[in-house]
This record gives sequence, structure tokens and C-alpha cells, in this order.
Amino acid sequence: MSYLQTVPPHDIEAHLTEHDKKSVLRFITCGSVDDGKSTLIGRLLYDAKLIFEDQLANLGRIGGREIDLALLLDGLEAEREQRITIDVAYRYFATSKRKFVVADTPGHEEYTRNMVTGASTADLAVILIDSRQGILQQTRRHSYIASMLGIRHVVLAVNKIDLVDFRQSVFDEIAVDYMLFAKTLGFASIQPIPISARFGDNVISASKDTPWYTGPALLEYLETVQLDPLVEERPFRFPVQLAVRPNADFRGYAGQVASGRISVGDPVVVAKSGQRSSVKAIVTFDGSLAVAAEGEAVTLVLTDEVDASRGNMLAAPASRPFVADQLQAHVIWFGANPMLPGRSYILRTETDSVSATVTALKHQVNINSFAREAAKSLQMNEVGVCNISTQAPIAFDAYKDNRSTGNFILVDRATNATVGAGMIDFPLRRADNVHWQATDVNKGARAATKGQRPGVLWFTGLSGSGKSTIANALDRLLHARGKHTYVLDGDNVRHGLNRDLGFTEADRVENIRRVAEVAKLMADAGLIVLVSLISPFRDERRMARELMEEDEFIEIFVDTPLDECARRDPKGLYEKAFAGKIANFTGVSSPYERPESPELHLETVGHEPAALALKIEQFLDRRKEGNEL
Repeated sequence: MSYLQTVPPHDIEAHLTEHDKKSVLRFITCGSVDDGKSTLIGRLLYDAKLIFEDQLANLGRIGGREIDLALLLDGLEAEREQRITIDVAYRYFATSKRKFVVADTPGHEEYTRNMVTGASTADLAVILIDSRQGILQQTRRHSYIASMLGIRHVVLAVNKIDLVDFRQSVFDEIAVDYMLFAKTLGFASIQPIPISARFGDNVISASKDTPWYTGPALLEYLETVQLDPLVEERPFRFPVQLAVRPNADFRGYAGQVASGRISVGDPVVVAKSGQRSSVKAIVTFDGSLAVAAEGEAVTLVLTDEVDASRGNMLAAPASRPFVADQLQAHVIWFGANPMLPGRSYILRTETDSVSATVTALKHQVNINSFAREAAKSLQMNEVGVCNISTQAPIAFDAYKDNRSTGNFILVDRATNATVGAGMIDFPLRRADNVHWQATDVNKGARAATKGQRPGVLWFTGLSGSGKSTIANALDRLLHARGKHTYVLDGDNVRHGLNRDLGFTEADRVENIRRVAEVAKLMADAGLIVLVSLISPFRDERRMARELMEEDEFIEIFVDTPLDECARRDPKGLYEKAFAGKIANFTGVSSPYERPESPELHLETVGHEPAALALKIEQFLDRRKEGNEL
């Protein structure tokens, strides 16, 4: 039976009208590697006669006999060469009952980020399981991620049933195991179906080889599954993408309605500022509208002049989004380098972009048992619950209430690569009740009494490079000139403030974060702060710089070759590190990332510490009037 109906010419308009009224099901295929995801979708399209002849002609054959249906989805050259899915492949098709958007997602752990992309807008997940292998770790991971991303309906496609002789016992065992495993994931429905994607059993019609199965075929189920109704009562959300000002007579705000609906005359509020207005007009390329609903791209013209630039949000006054700079979220980590609390990233929502720090990793989620486990970092493809602090407040909803306005991605500041995706749980209470306490005596007043401009001199370099020696020499020079200074030395702070920290990468990040915060407070007190820390990572030095005011942070790279540091070895550490007795030792078993553009680059070989300290003092003296330390 063909699902492409022949429509008489005089009925085309009526047919198109009827077609537009059909509901849309967005679903993904996911699961472990080689479970047959691409083949299943190819088989569905082929058996339903939804493939054009030219597409069919381009499909390869397996051993010269069978058409390779997976090639309908696997279009990249690398995918065809390796016979795996790498990127998300989308296909759009329709039957007489419903329209579909399917995302075929990769099964390899390395490409979990692509699975997340496909699942982020899906209503249903078709999770494939190889009948011969049963439930695997990637099956569990994809199921958990699907649940976390708000997917409510699951088809458990037990594939390759032909390779186990269509035995009901195999199907029943896998279905029972999955139901037990998934009972805590909160799915509204789970429909197990035994299939053979290769031969089409139970894909669009019942198979004679599984008489013991009396449920629906896959396509029949996809056509009839009852989805959660569109909640038009959800509050209006309109993330502003662009403020449009083509001339002095027009000012509008362009974007896409994320949820709810808006009509001309309706009141709105600017989320971040609380400014109120109402909608004067709803403008599109094709003309003005009286009403705009979820998913529509429009430009809103307001009756009042308000500040609503990109990154802000227009919302319903009676139900406003959260606006906060502290939040809790579930985070899926994609980066090859681990996620470390204290490290600075860029957090991007649908239209906003701010610097952000993971202030705490509350726990990691064990994908196999869903148990909450203590952890200091997240590795690639791991999931954890984190507290996040943003440099400026953002507007958002809880992800469970609004998928569009409750998600974000984390971007590596150095490479601009997406390293994580987050689903916001809620704002942290302290985001609302902790504010800066205004004081009458400010930094400028405190610095004026000392006759100096406060600042932070950040000495970085390998252990034994001479950082502390040079910092102490400079401290004596500045003190002799009547300057008010303080030295924060890495060894000294570990005796008190940071005595609870070890030398793992995560602990080093936290060590630097704490010292940077203390240095900021000391600079606020009007002091010149000399910080002597190995501080091996560029991200943390950048984070320290961003805490300070402009021109207040001076990075000083104390450049001493590793072999020279090892020769000096003032504390006997290099000998132990080379012998493997000290783990995570910078320059030996842990990397040191050289500064790329420090304010001062000091090469120590052949120079005395006192001479280098004098060079720093001369550098400070050359700074323009009004900016000298």
C-alpha cells in the first residue's frame, strides 16, 4: 500500500489545506553502535514508498543483492566509508495521517553531542536494541539523556529479531529488563516492538514470523501515538534576537516566539529590567499579524521606548521568567578535557552569551544505576548536577517548564568549541537574596590615602623558576618607596586558606580561583598585590584577569627552562617527580600552558632576581600618568 496518495488536480488546494492541518511528530532514533538505526529509517521510507526513484538509484547494494537502506541517512563520505552514523541526519515525510520529522542520531560515544542535538526538539525516541546483545551502556546513556531532555514517549525497537530466530523469549526478556531499567526515568509511555530493519518485519505492517506479537507495527504506532497536547496556556516568551531600527520612525524587536502566544494590544514586560509596555504591531516579511504563536518568527513593535537588546526577553507580565546569575543545572559534558569547577566558560542561551563558572559539581550521575556519585570533574559524555555562576544575570525558565528557554551550552573560551549542554533546574535562592553591600569608603578613597593606584601583579612560571624570589625583591623596592603592598605566595596560602586542596587539576583550578578572589579584595582595599603562583592554566589566569578592573591586572611570565628549574630544585621536588613519587607535577606529569601575551616576559637565565625586580619597577614607572602603581 502506498502512502503517497494520487490527488486530482481540482482537489490540490483542499489536499494542501488538509495536509497543513495534520499533526507533526518529531522523533529520533538512538541506541548503541550498529543497532540498525539508519537501516530502520531507510526501511520505513522504502516500504512506505516514500523514496524518489533518483534517491533509490543512488543507494548501494550489499554483496550485489540487497539495497543498502542506511545510505538514505548516512550521506557523509566518512559515514559511508566507516559504515557508521557521525552527524545527525534529518528526514521529513508524511503519511495520510501525520507529518514526521525524524532525526537519525549516531551511536558512538564520541558523537553523543550530536544525539543531544537531535533529541533536544523531539517528542518521541525510537531506541534500538540489538536482540543478540541486549541493553548496553550506550542504550542506558541515550535513554537517560532522552528523559533529561524532556522526551516523554519511547518506542523500544528490539531489532535483528531475525538473527535470534524470531524467538519471543528473547524479546520478552529485553522488554522486561528495559522496563525495569527505565521505570525511574519518567517516560509517559514505552512501546516495545520486535523488528527486523533489514527485512522489514513489523516496520510498516505485521510480520508473519512473529505471530506471538499482537501490538502495532512501528509506522502504525508512530501515526497514532497520543502526544502531549500543545500547551498554549504556557506563558509568553520571546527571546530578543535583534533590535531593528531601519529608520527614526521604526523600532522593533525581532525573534521567534518560544512559547505561548501574543496579540496586538497585549501587555509585555522586559525580563531583565522589568520595564512594561504593550504590543503595538506584529510585523513579518509577508505583512502584519494580529496574533503570533509558538514557533513563529516575527518582529514586535511596542508602544513604549524600552531597552530590550539581544539577549533580553519579552514575557507575559503575570508570569515572568527567572532572572538570576546563580542557577542549578544538569550538564552533559562533551569536551575531551574534563569539566572542572572554578574554570571559566562561555554560557550561551538561545540569544544571550555571558561568562560563567561552574562553582560546584554537586554530584555525577552513574549512567548504569542512576546513582548520585561524588566527583571532582566530569569526563566526556558524563552527566552531572552543577551550580553555575554567570558574570551577568540571564533570563530563563526551568527546563521542565520550557525547553526553549531552559537550556544552554557551554563553550570553551580558548577554542570556541561547544564542550557541554545544560538543562536548568532552578535559580539558586542566593541569586535573589545576596547583593553587594554598598559602602561609603570605596576603592578610590582607600587608594588615595595611600597615594597609589591599586593593582595585581600576577607572577606565573614553573616551580623553581624564581617567582617568589623576584616578587619578594620587588616587594622590598616598592615598600622602600612607601607603597602599600602584600605578597600572596602559593606555598603560604596552602598553609591556611587552601590547606584543604590537593594538586589534581580540579584542585589547582580552585586554588587559583580562591587566590584571585582574595587578590581582588586586597586590591579593593587599595593595596598593590603581588601574587606568586605557578598557575599553569591559561583559562584560570584569564579568569583572574577578568575579576579585576581594566589595566589593574599585570601578568608577569617568569620564564625559566625546565632543565634549569630541575637543576635548581630548591625543594627537592623535581627529583621526586621524575622518580614518579609526586603525581600531577607541573612540567613533568602535568602541563604548563605558557602565557601568550603577558605584560612582562622575564627570562631568568643569566639575570639576578634583584635586576629583574628593578626591571618590573621601571616598567611600572613607565606606565602613563594616572595609571602607575
